[in-house]
Amino acid sequence: MAAKPSIPKGTRDFSPIEMSKRNYIFDTIRKAFHLFGFQQIETPAMENLSTLMGKYGEEGDKLLFKIQNSGDYFNGISDEELLSRNAQKLASKFCEKGLRYDLTVPFARYVVMHRNDIVFPFKRYQIQPVWRADRPQKGRYREFYQCDADVIGSDSLINEVELVQLIDHVFTQLKIRVAIKINNRKILAGIAEVIGEPEKIIDITIAIDKLDKIGLDGVIAELKEKGITDEAIEKLLPILQAQGNNSEKLATIAQVLKGNATGEKGVEEVNFILDTISTLAINSDVELDLTLARGLNYYTGAIFEVKALDVAIGSISGGGRYDNLTGVFGMDGTSGVGISFGADRIYDVMNQLNLYPEDSIINTQVLFVNFGAKEAAYSLGVISQLRKNNISAELYPETGKMKKQMGYANSHNIPYVAIIGEAEMESNLIALKDMNSGEQKQITIEELIKLLS
Repeated sequence: MAAKPSIPKGTRDFSPIEMSKRNYIFDTIRKAFHLFGFQQIETPAMENLSTLMGKYGEEGDKLLFKIQNSGDYFNGISDEELLSRNAQKLASKFCEKGLRYDLTVPFARYVVMHRNDIVFPFKRYQIQPVWRADRPQKGRYREFYQCDADVIGSDSLINEVELVQLIDHVFTQLKIRVAIKINNRKILAGIAEVIGEPEKIIDITIAIDKLDKIGLDGVIAELKEKGITDEAIEKLLPILQAQGNNSEKLATIAQVLKGNATGEKGVEEVNFILDTISTLAINSDVELDLTLARGLNYYTGAIFEVKALDVAIGSISGGGRYDNLTGVFGMDGTSGVGISFGADRIYDVMNQLNLYPEDSIINTQVLFVNFGAKEAAYSLGVISQLRKNNISAELYPETGKMKKQMGYANSHNIPYVAIIGEAEMESNLIALKDMNSGEQKQITIEELIKLLS
């Protein structure tokens, strides 16, 4: 007996109904991107490993899916190297390519490769899958879609303000209540300098970014593991435990960072963003969160994270400012800022809250019963007229029992069934059955088009 087929852990199949729901999300986000002036590009699923490695920090590098070279991948590898069983070293020789971890680094590579064709500032969006060799769990997948919007080639903080507006617009359209959390990596760098651990900035940000997951005690334990002194941790605690509204928290951190140029710049940037947003009609809560770190190494300024208020799940959107990501590809001094919507987590949230409008589930509007070759040919002519009027219609492909054809319509939630026999063809009428009410009536093609349009 053949083994039952399966799919890799952390991946999912999606049924037609599920795809209708997902496409509703993608279409809503895509319309918002267009509304805000972003243009679409696409990049390959796989990139050269040299493009990906070293851009996401040590933890991120471990989560890259590497693609084994085709052909004789043992060529050039000694027996000693094979027997050493050094997985990381061998992988670097077996694999020259990898699946993209996110859309931002490939975008930076794209900008550098196409710099002569791009007009800056360049506003791009991408809606494509990414892959991470992570441990699958609720809300965390190995293959998932990101919906990214970035502005590159502009230092203006107006871009950050517009991204907050974009986030608010998308989740307002989707009817998901969210909190938009904001911080600044310059503030975090300033904190690291003030507490006397500037060289540990990466370790500090990675640890405090886990505050929601592992709690304060867990963060303290991780900081100690990374060699952060007790004295430095003691100075850090008031910041991690800061309370109050945005103005109060900003005042607290401004006092802590007084005299530190890096930190003061971060406070200034956050203050501008929050002040400008306060003058706009934003539906979502915008909260200064001094523990927000965003683990990726390339962020240098404002950082964002979005939490759903009515469902316990990780962040459903995030992003930030990166000042020189293109520099690693030989194009220095090009600043960018972007946001990424986690479509799979948004999908999970909307499923739990049942937020899909009824018309988001796209079905055939009318099924034509198949009585035989003559009736089928006639029905195809009618169906052609309906489709020219953007009405989705289909003919049951085989001559079968009426009960079976009606069952097909019911199982696919098709609201109407059209019945055309000898009498209908002679009178140029259609017997239309409403599958919800059970009512059946004779109508013309023109009346059918008007009903279903």
